[in-house]
Amino acid sequence: MNGKITRIISNLFTVKVGEELYGCRARGRFRKDGVSPIVGDNVVIDVNDNYILEILPRTNQLDRPVIANVDMAFIVTSTKKPNLDLVLLDKLISVITFNGIEPVIILTKTDLLQREEEIEYVKDLKDYYEMIGIKVFYNTEVNEIKRIVENKLIVLAGQTGAGKSSLLNRLDTDLDIKTDEISEALGRGKHTTRHVELYEIGKGLIADTPGFSALDLKNIDKYQLKDTFIEFGNYECKFRDCLHNKEIGCGVKDGVENKQILRTRYENYLDFLKELEKWKYQYLF
Repeated sequence: MNGKITRIISNLFTVKVGEELYGCRARGRFRKDGVSPIVGDNVVIDVNDNYILEILPRTNQLDRPVIANVDMAFIVTSTKKPNLDLVLLDKLISVITFNGIEPVIILTKTDLLQREEEIEYVKDLKDYYEMIGIKVFYNTEVNEIKRIVENKLIVLAGQTGAGKSSLLNRLDTDLDIKTDEISEALGRGKHTTRHVELYEIGKGLIADTPGFSALDLKNIDKYQLKDTFIEFGNYECKFRDCLHNKEIGCGVKDGVENKQILRTRYENYLDFLKELEKWKYQYLF
């Protein structure tokens, strides 16, 4: 029978077939083939012996968090405690877009913003990302978020303590997923989620994932990177292969100077380019 892997703990795979859940083991041949079943995989199982027999072709796969066949990624972004991290936000947008997944930004902890300039800054950021074509919601917009979940497999991504588990608890009050306080000493969240697991929310599936605060772009080349900054495509450059860095006649750089492109986005892009060059250099030795 065909089903979907919804949870992996140790070597036990929970597979959902219709409304039934089966605890399965993976055949040894997967290890020989260098393939591992992961959450989100569509699989064929033997329901009598509880073994995964086959992994069906994947539409996509993320390596961190490890999950397959994702339609949409909710980038859960804390505005306070932990502080807003635009580097991580833009890096996640690039990685998610590169993998053919739609990014959606979920802003959390806006109730902790006290100064008017902080509130306005977050509002301006929301307006900008929406303007370039990315959906943005506050985590309090529960009904709006539920509407876009329907019939999709969604992964939650974002740094530890950003409020991923809390978002799931808002979307389904029966879940009661464990959350934890921010470490005052470290200034970041404590891990509460220890494994990737799919939760049925309405008519969709959402994956809660272990939090993280860093990831790399080593699987993306520099030309693919610039395409993940979707607003850059609206500007004309003198050279078709312009990387929007040191080239003359660059429409993107003009867009930054004219305040049409968010400066933090452009500066993050330049930093990501340097990161890619570092990876390329390491591969030479």
